[in-house]
Parts: sequence; structure tokens; C-alpha cells
Amino acid sequence: MPLTHHPLIKEFPEYKEQIHALKMKNNHFSKLMKEYEEVDKHVFRIESDAEPTSDEYIRDLKKKRLRLKDDLHSIIKEI
Repeated sequence: MPLTHHPLIKEFPEYKEQIHALKMKNNHFSKLMKEYEEVDKHVFRIESDAEPTSDEYIRDLKKKRLRLKDDLHSIIKEI
């Protein structure tokens, strides 16, 4: 299976305009989105063997990414 990043726009293409608007106007959303992107990049580096680590650590990072994605999705759906 090829490795890919999971940018928010790719995860929720139907909310592209809302994501852009929230990123520009909502500081909390913007902060969460930045954190999500950083975690996603970190997961990608680990999965591509550029940054070796334990299975437990990568599992916890993926859970964090999922929590952030859920939080962001909740904010998107509010508008």
C-alpha cells in the first residue's frame, strides 16, 4: 500500500470552502489544523522509515491525528 499524507482538504473535499474560510477566520480551527498537519507529517515520516520508532508510539500518533480530525470535522459541520 503506497504511503500518503492525509491533508484535511483531501479527507473532506466537500468542505473545501469551509475549511479555507475557517482557517482564515477561526484561530482555534487554524491552530488545530496546524497541529493535525504536523502530526500527519510525523506519521508519514515514521511510516516511510525515515524516522524509526516503536509500534506503540506510531499507534498513539495515529490516534491523536484521528482525534484532531474529528475535532476539526465537528467545527466544520457547525457552520
